[in-house]
Amino acid sequence: MRFVSTKEQSPDLSVSEAMLMGAAPDGGLYIPQSFPQFTASDFTDPGDLTGIAKTLLAPFFEDDTLAPELADICEQVFNFPAPLIALDDKHYALELFHGPTAAFKDFGARFLAAAMDRMASTDTPLTVLVATSGDTGGAVGCAFANARAAKVVILYPKGRVSPFQERQLTCWPDSVTSLRVDGDFDDCQALVKAAFADKTLKTRHGLSSANSINIGRLLPQMVYYAASAVQIFRDTGAPANYVIPTGNLGNGMACLWARACGLPIGNVVLAQNANRALTDYFGGKAFAPAASIPTIANAMDVGNPSNFERFKTSLDALNHDLHAISVDDETIAAQISHDARKADHIWCPHSAIAAYAYDQLGLVEKNKPWILVATAHPFKFKEIVEPLIPGEVEPSPALAAIENLSMQVIDIPAELAALAEVLAG
Repeated sequence: MRFVSTKEQSPDLSVSEAMLMGAAPDGGLYIPQSFPQFTASDFTDPGDLTGIAKTLLAPFFEDDTLAPELADICEQVFNFPAPLIALDDKHYALELFHGPTAAFKDFGARFLAAAMDRMASTDTPLTVLVATSGDTGGAVGCAFANARAAKVVILYPKGRVSPFQERQLTCWPDSVTSLRVDGDFDDCQALVKAAFADKTLKTRHGLSSANSINIGRLLPQMVYYAASAVQIFRDTGAPANYVIPTGNLGNGMACLWARACGLPIGNVVLAQNANRALTDYFGGKAFAPAASIPTIANAMDVGNPSNFERFKTSLDALNHDLHAISVDDETIAAQISHDARKADHIWCPHSAIAAYAYDQLGLVEKNKPWILVATAHPFKFKEIVEPLIPGEVEPSPALAAIENLSMQVIDIPAELAALAEVLAG
């Protein structure tokens, strides 16, 4: 399997080479040259994420230097569940927050860290840059905390993450450096892209990326879509339909790629907050990136979704049975409050957007099996959630442990020179 740049001006690479490169030299993002084809019968137990990962990902690693390591990587990464919770007989929640940082980013971040640490050398620098709007950085920091050789630099926007998210971004050991950027997420993402474009910086520090621009993040995220789709198909005989909260479009792309691999996936609804570039595009307007708007679903505060670069190169293959909806803060809050009281289900603000989007479906559509992708544990946003619900939100054991860790952070302006100074150490 080879991976090609969306801009088609860079050499094709193997999957491990593409992971180390992050973004392509021509400014494009790597995509698979083709998609292997599967049926539901190719997978044995839909509850066995490790087994599904080994089967699903094997063709992408064929002839790669990491191919002999893939089974061990899958065993290391997919060791926590992604349960499918029935909300009624046609309506499910896919809970992706049972990992160490209680967000869906744990799957991709842990896979990328396990792969990169096997490729890293103590003689060759490997510095992983990650821009985050809230959850990605915490997952990456945790995943690389015990890395043998790789270092991580996290960039997050000042004043635009929740207090718990900030603790989760800044509590890791010395191999992880956290930078609080005076700007928004798009500024952080622009700094990462500028660093990659600087050939001197990229070579000197061995820069790679852990954002969803990295192919090593998207491939493992296909696994929980494959698992849940196979389970629904076996239970109902029908394809699964998904409502996916999305900001940078990485999680949505993983679902569309799983569908492109032949998995039984039907309609996909992309649920956005007030940052509505995708909603406007699927509503018939030209794609128009804009400055990000701060919302209570802050991990999705992305005005210029990077993965649209991947989507636009595959319009004919991916742009079917696909819709988008934008939800404002007042509606998000109302959904959290309503479902906590009426359905006894507590959502994080991002997952509440998916719940609202599902509620807007017509009766004909609701007669199909639908999966709402629950992306994060509500405790991470307790300052927002608790005033809207009866009682308190209890942390998972992993989140409770993080509350006792100390924070280390460096403040920088949104300037490449400031990032370069930190990298120089």
